[in-house]
Amino acid sequence: MASAITAQRPLPDEHDPYYSRYISLVPEGDVLDTLRAQMADTRALLGGLSEDQGNFRYAPGKWTIKEVVGHLSDTERVFAYRALRIARNDQTPIEGFEQDDYVRFGPFARRSLAGLVEEYGAVRQSSLCLLRALDDEAWSRRGIANKATVSVRAVAFIMAGHELHHRRILKEKYRL
Repeated sequence: MASAITAQRPLPDEHDPYYSRYISLVPEGDVLDTLRAQMADTRALLGGLSEDQGNFRYAPGKWTIKEVVGHLSDTERVFAYRALRIARNDQTPIEGFEQDDYVRFGPFARRSLAGLVEEYGAVRQSSLCLLRALDDEAWSRRGIANKATVSVRAVAFIMAGHELHHRRILKEKYRL
């Protein structure tokens, strides 16, 4: 259930300092509202693009738009898994992941952009279902992910900020 805790920004000791770059992008207000609104905004940004546009990369060695969308879904799955484990008070440290390997081994080039955008929406909807069902105690729980302490609340803000970061890149570098 959404509550005042979902509108409170995570404190610095709730996450690795690296993630401040994402958390700082999240607007004031309930993070659940932000995550829900992002779903529509990102679908609108990507929904009208052609397959040729989906294969565009703005520079050699940079990801295509399809790869960016695949990365958003993969990363959200990882973050949601972290949130689930920590919310359920699983104190087993959670390993990190190598995003470039996930993109390299993701079959995104063979997928349609429309299918990737649809998958992104399904993944986000799943994350929202998980997060909306948490109580305040679960939102406040902390665990270890990628060798750093993180709270469930911080994971939700990181999720939102990560998407905002990539949406900004899509607009600036890919000129969407």
